[in-house]
Amino acid sequence: MSSKIPTDSEFQFNYTGMQQDKRHYWLMAMPAAILLLIFLCLPLLVSVGVSLTDERLLSPNSAHFIGLENYKRLLGIKIIEFRPANVAEGQTEDIFIYQEKSHTKLRNLVRGTEALFGYSELTQLHWFGKNWVVMARDVLFIRSFLNTCKFVLMVVPMQVLFALALALALRLNFVGAAIFKLLFFVPVVTSMVVVCVVWTLMLHQQEGLINQAISYFWPDYIAIDWLNDPKWSLFAIACMSAWQGVGVQMLIILAGLQSIPKSLYEAASLDGASPWSQFINVTLPGLRHTMIFVVLSTTIFAFALFVQVDVMTQGGPQDSTSTVLFYAIEKGFRQQQIAYGATVCILYFMVILSLSLIQKRLLSYDK
Repeated sequence: MSSKIPTDSEFQFNYTGMQQDKRHYWLMAMPAAILLLIFLCLPLLVSVGVSLTDERLLSPNSAHFIGLENYKRLLGIKIIEFRPANVAEGQTEDIFIYQEKSHTKLRNLVRGTEALFGYSELTQLHWFGKNWVVMARDVLFIRSFLNTCKFVLMVVPMQVLFALALALALRLNFVGAAIFKLLFFVPVVTSMVVVCVVWTLMLHQQEGLINQAISYFWPDYIAIDWLNDPKWSLFAIACMSAWQGVGVQMLIILAGLQSIPKSLYEAASLDGASPWSQFINVTLPGLRHTMIFVVLSTTIFAFALFVQVDVMTQGGPQDSTSTVLFYAIEKGFRQQQIAYGATVCILYFMVILSLSLIQKRLLSYDK
């Protein structure tokens, strides 16, 4: 069996066609590339430049270059050892030690140490048999970042598992499945502000539907003030956010389930595999790439938490629901510290990018 060797003219024709195809690709991608440059790359570069100044929004004073001062203020953290009062040993007051200097009051140590100017107490820790005070220049930013991480750790597993369960149920094609899809997808296309207002009424301590429903089945239930209790406020927002966005993940996972060949399930059934074994050995491996996409997208959206906090709690109570994006907008626009707000956004962008790359690496790791 012989194969025809292309002549020089045929090879030249194919090469010219490939070159023309590449030019067509670049030409078709040009509008999207220009829009990305204008609305993504240029604003990012401008934000980096603004973050190196002390510019204020709507200020008559000209901005001055201050270098990395905004970043130092944002990330400034100091750890101070302290010894709690021990009456048995004759120690009646706490002793705070920093760079071999000790004071009986933390504020005196801060005032008497130039390196601690502008720092405030963030929290107290007990490590390796010693007590420590964690100080920060921007306490609210650190708390906002920790609140955001807590929200992500709550909402991502909740939303992804709920979406997976719904998709598995819808794969059965029971009567009313279309209505079921509609009920869970309507919140996605509904304005987030409207959803937040409705849930704020539902979460009311006395008149809210949720507390009334719980008390109906549990007569001894003490009504929780969901949005005004620091212990429950962030969890309440996480539950509402998971419910509001689960419809998108549900449809994506359902599409992934439908792409798994039915022959695999038939073969597993003939081998005597139980439904649970089929789920572990057929469904989950078939959904691997779909779940990677769902987890990554859900994580990125969770880090962008703002509207729920702004409408429902305004960062309270006691800063328990303040998030990084809410804090950045509060600083940049409401307090008109546009340079500091830009600094928050840039650092936040780097954190999200790093976590997304790490998460993708872990989820897509081939054993």
